[in-house]
Amino acid sequence: MQKYFLALVPEGKIQDEATALKYELKDAFNVKYALKSPAHVTMKMPFVYNEAKEGVLLAKLRQFTQEFHSMKIQVDGVETFGQRVIFLGIAADADLISFQQELKLYCKRELNLVDELSDRNFHPHMTIAFKDLKKNNFQQVLDFAKAKAIQGVFEAQHLCLLKRESGRWTVYQKIDFGKK
Repeated sequence: MQKYFLALVPEGKIQDEATALKYELKDAFNVKYALKSPAHVTMKMPFVYNEAKEGVLLAKLRQFTQEFHSMKIQVDGVETFGQRVIFLGIAADADLISFQQELKLYCKRELNLVDELSDRNFHPHMTIAFKDLKKNNFQQVLDFAKAKAIQGVFEAQHLCLLKRESGRWTVYQKIDFGKK
């Protein structure tokens, strides 16, 4: 059994800027847990799946993504979930919301994956600090991140299957959207 999750992973400038910001937070505040994965927008929370059946998982995901086209994803500013998580805001447009809802239903129906609370309460974002973020320096970290807020658009041309390997999340497969 192996851990996976599904996400939209920016490439190019947005990925580079988000990664650089995570490293700056690590250097300035020793906040480094977010570096265990590339910058991403989670579409399906982490789940356990039989690694021997990865081919089946990928085939089913390819079948699903054939019905969708690429999406422009707007990254805009810095937000928080209380004093637990600092993230880059993502505009929740109709295409993104619809895609996530259909993916959630597909994963439950076709892959027998559990419908997590955060799957049902989708709030698109790219985490830049969490877990090792301390309450005593939260505001300082937040102010630092806001001063370096990232804004821009990336085109999500595929859904990514991320896999947990050696304590880190890596993009294991890019599953292209089928509609042009």
